[in-house]
Amino acid sequence: MALELIPIGTILAVLTNQVIKTALAAKDVLFEKESFKVLSKHLFDIEPVLKELQLQELNDSQAARLALESLEADVKKANNLVEKYKSRAPFYLLVKCRHIVKEVQEVTRDIGKSLAALSLANTEVLSRISDQVDRLQNEMQRVEFETSHSQLQIVDKLNQGLRDQKLDQGFANDMLEEIATAVGVPVEPSQISKELASFRREKEEAANRKERAEVLFLEQIIELLSRADAARDYEEVKKQYLQRFQVIERYDEREENIRPLNSFYCRISETLMVDPVSLCTGTTCERAAIKAWLDNGKRTDPETGEVLEDTSLRSNLPLRQSIEEWRELNYCLKIRCSKAKLLSGIDSSVEEALSQMQDLMKESSINKDWISVGGLTDIIISILGSSRNRDVKRKILITLKDVVEGHARNKEKVLEAQGWDHIIPCLGRDSSISKAAVELLYELLQERSGWNVSVCRKLSQQCSAILFLVTLLKGPVRESAEIAERILMNLFEINEENISRAAKAGWYKPLIDRMIQGPESSKIPMVRTIVNTELVDLNLKLLGEEGVIPPLLDMASRSFESKELALSALVKLSGCHANKELIAAAGTQLELEPIITNLLALQQKPNSAHNVRRPALNALLGICRFEAGLVKKAVLTANGVSLVLPLLDDSDSEIREIAINLLFLFSQQEPEGVVEYLLKPRRLEALVGFLENDDKGDVQMAAAGLLANLPKSERSLTMKLIELDGIDAILNILKTGTKEAKENALNALFRFSDPTNLESQRILVEQGVYPMLVNLLKVGSETAKALAAALIGNLSTSSPKLTAVTKSTSCWCFQPSRHPLCPAHGGICSVTASFCLLEANALPDLVRLLHGGVHETAYEAIRTLSTLVMEGSPQRGATVLHDFDAIKPILETLTWGEDYLKEEALGLLVKVFVSKEMVEHYGSTARLLLVGMTGRNVHEEGRQGKKATRILALLERYSKSSTCLVPGLFG
Repeated sequence: MALELIPIGTILAVLTNQVIKTALAAKDVLFEKESFKVLSKHLFDIEPVLKELQLQELNDSQAARLALESLEADVKKANNLVEKYKSRAPFYLLVKCRHIVKEVQEVTRDIGKSLAALSLANTEVLSRISDQVDRLQNEMQRVEFETSHSQLQIVDKLNQGLRDQKLDQGFANDMLEEIATAVGVPVEPSQISKELASFRREKEEAANRKERAEVLFLEQIIELLSRADAARDYEEVKKQYLQRFQVIERYDEREENIRPLNSFYCRISETLMVDPVSLCTGTTCERAAIKAWLDNGKRTDPETGEVLEDTSLRSNLPLRQSIEEWRELNYCLKIRCSKAKLLSGIDSSVEEALSQMQDLMKESSINKDWISVGGLTDIIISILGSSRNRDVKRKILITLKDVVEGHARNKEKVLEAQGWDHIIPCLGRDSSISKAAVELLYELLQERSGWNVSVCRKLSQQCSAILFLVTLLKGPVRESAEIAERILMNLFEINEENISRAAKAGWYKPLIDRMIQGPESSKIPMVRTIVNTELVDLNLKLLGEEGVIPPLLDMASRSFESKELALSALVKLSGCHANKELIAAAGTQLELEPIITNLLALQQKPNSAHNVRRPALNALLGICRFEAGLVKKAVLTANGVSLVLPLLDDSDSEIREIAINLLFLFSQQEPEGVVEYLLKPRRLEALVGFLENDDKGDVQMAAAGLLANLPKSERSLTMKLIELDGIDAILNILKTGTKEAKENALNALFRFSDPTNLESQRILVEQGVYPMLVNLLKVGSETAKALAAALIGNLSTSSPKLTAVTKSTSCWCFQPSRHPLCPAHGGICSVTASFCLLEANALPDLVRLLHGGVHETAYEAIRTLSTLVMEGSPQRGATVLHDFDAIKPILETLTWGEDYLKEEALGLLVKVFVSKEMVEHYGSTARLLLVGMTGRNVHEEGRQGKKATRILALLERYSKSSTCLVPGLFG
C-alpha cells in the first residue's frame, strides 16, 4: 500500500512502536554496549516527541510525510543493526569492532537528521517542546562513538599481521590468546572450534552477498587462527602427521635429519628462514634481516649488489610452506628415531630420546601433538613405572611436564594411560625425582581458567597422594614444599575429608584452622578425625598448644552430636599432661563418671532415635577407650553390660558394631553376665557374624576379644560355637585380619585347645589350625608368636595319650614297623591323630623363639618344649631337644631372663638332667650358670633356689663319671 494512502496518525503510531522496540533491543546488545546504550537512550528520548505529535494532531503535509518516512527508514536501519550484532560470535564482533561502532554512529546521526526534518515540518505543533527537540537532534547529529583502546590495539595488531602475511604459529597463538581474553572466551579447543566455525559461516554468507573484500578478510583470519595450538583439530593434526610420516618411510631408519635446500637460507644472515620475503629483484631474505639491512640505509640487493628501485617486501608464501614442510619431515624423523631409542631398553638411549623429545617441543608446539600421536607419551609412562634408574625417572617426569604443559588433550592422555599410578609413587622418591613429580602433578591439575576440579577429585581418590604431598610439604626442598602446599590447600577446598587425611599423615595445621575458624559443619568431621586418629603425646600436645581445646569446650556445650565428639576428643587430649593444664586453665573439669552414667541411661529410653543413641554410644566408646579406669565404673556403677548387651540385636548396624566394641571392653571386668546372654537363641549366631565381618577390622577384633575374655570353663558355649562354625571364622581372622584381630583370635582359640576337652582339640586340629600356628611362629607379632607357642603347647600336652603304641612280637627284629616311631613319644604320631608338634614341624621355630631375647615368647616356647620331656621317660624328649639344639639357648635364658622365665627354664632343665647323657653334654656349663645364679648360698629357700639345687644334685650324681662334651657354651 502506498504511504500516501495510510492515515498520518497510523504512520505515527507504528513508528512510535518501532522506536520503543528498537530502543529496548539496543539496550540488550552486549558487544560495544556503550555505543548501543547511547543509541537506545536517544531512541527513548524520541518517543515523547512522537507522542506530542499524536496529541497535537500534526499537519498532514507532504513535508511531514516525507520526514516520517525518512525517520521510519532510519529506525528500521537501526533495528536491523541491533538484530545483526546482538547474537553474533564474540570473535567476529571483536575483529569488526571498528566497523560496528562506525555503523552505530552513522545510524544515530541519520536518525538525528530525520528528527530535525520532522521538527521543521511541524514547528507550530512542537512549539511546546521545541527546545527539547532541538537539543536532541543536535546531540544525535554530532554523536561520536569509539571502541575501547585495548580492542583497537588487538585489531590493529591483527590487521598489521595480515598485511605482513604473518602466519607463524607464535603469532597465531598470541592473537588467539588476546582475542579470546578480550571477549571472555576460554582458550579451549572446543570453544575455539566454535568461534572458527562462526568465521566460516560469516565467510559463506559474505560470499553469497558477493562481498569479495569481506570474504578475503575472513579467509585470512581463519587461516591465521587455525594455526594456533588451541585451534588444532585432533583428527586434522593426526592426519597431517600420518601424511608426513608416509613421506619419511622411504628414508633409512637410522636417518635423523634431511638436509635443507640452499634456497632455505637467508642471503644476509645465512641462517634458515622462518618468514621469507622477496625483493623486487627476486632475492629472498628473512624479513627481520632485510628490514635491518634497509634500516641501515642500504639500498642494494644483498645477493647481487644491484640497486633496489623498489624497497617493498612481499611474503614468499610458497617458499615458507616448503621450509615448514621440510621442518615437519625432520620432526617426524626425530620422533621415529626417539621411539626406537625408547624401545631399546638401554638407559643411555632412553635418556637421549627424552632429550630429543624436549628439543622437539621447544622447537615447535605441534610436536606436543605429534609425540602423542606417535605413541611416545604412552611409552615413557610405561618406562616410568618399570625403570629403576633414578636419572631416567627424573627425566621422564620433566619430559611429561613439557608434553602436558598448556595442552588439555595430552593431560587427558596421561591420565587415561594410568599416569597417576606411576607419577604419584615418584612423590615419595628422592628429592630430585619428587620435585619433578610434584611439578608435573601441579601442571596436570591445571586448566586455563585455574584448577581442574574433576582431575583434583580424581587425585583425592588416590590413597597415597595426600601422604606423599604432606611428606614433601615437611621436606627440605622449598620449591617442592610450596607446590605441595598449593595442591593440598586446593584439595581441602574440594573435599574436607582431605584435611582429615592430611592430619592422619601428620599435618595438623589445616585441621586446627578449621576447628578454630571453620563453620560448625566443618568442625564435626575435624573432631571425629582427632578421635579416630592414633596420636602420640607430641601430637596431642601440639593440638592443644595450637588452640583446639577452646572450640572443643564450646562444642561440648552444644548439640548432642557435637557434645559426644567433643567429649571424646577432650578425653583423648587430656591424656597429655600439658593439655590437662590447658583444660583446667579454661575453668573446666571433665567430670566423666556422670557423663558415662547419662550416656548409658540414654540407651534405655525406648523412643530415642538412632541419630541420638548412635552418637551417645560413640561418645561412651571414645571415653572408655582413652580412660581405661573408667570402664570399671561404667560396668559396676552404671550396670553397663546389661544395658549394652541388648544392642547387639539393634536394627541399626552401626549401633550393633559400637555395642560389640563396648562389650569387648566391658568383658574385661564382668565376663559372666555376657555368657548367659549369648547362650540365648540367635545370640551366638550374631557374635559369629561379627567374627566373619572381613570389611570391619575393628569389629572382628572386638568380637574375637570378647570371646577370648569369656570364661573357658563354659564348655556349652565352646561346643555351641563349634556347631556355628565359629572356629572357621576365627581361623579366617588368622589369615586376613588386622594385627590386633589376629592376637585376639589367638586368645579366643584357647577355649578350643583346652587339654581337658579332647573333642574340641581334635576339631580345631582337623580344621587346619596347626600350619597357621607354625606360620605365626615365623611371621606373627611378638604377642602372636607367644600365643601361638602356648596354643601348640596345649595341643602337645595331649600327644602322649593319643600316640599309637606298637605291639611287640617275639620276632620284632625281623618285622620292622611300617611307620617310623616318634623320637619324642615313642609311638606312631601324626598331626591330626596325636597333635604331635614334631610332625607339625613346629620344633625348629619354637627353638628360634629362644634366641629372640623376648621374655614372653621365650617363656611360652620353653613351656611348650617341656611337653616333650615326660616325667616317666624324660630321656626321649631330652634327646630330641638336644638334637634340635634347644638346650643351649634354654641355658642361655638363665643369663638374661626375668625371674618367671628363669624359673620355667629351670623346671625344664630338672627333667632334662635326669638323663646322664645330657649331663655329660651340658653338665659343666650348667654348673657354672647355676652357681652364678645362686651365689654361695645354693640352698636358698626360693623356688628358683630349690630347682637350681635339685639340678646341681643331678649334676653331682654324674660328675664323677662324666665330662662336658660341649666346651665353651658362649664361645
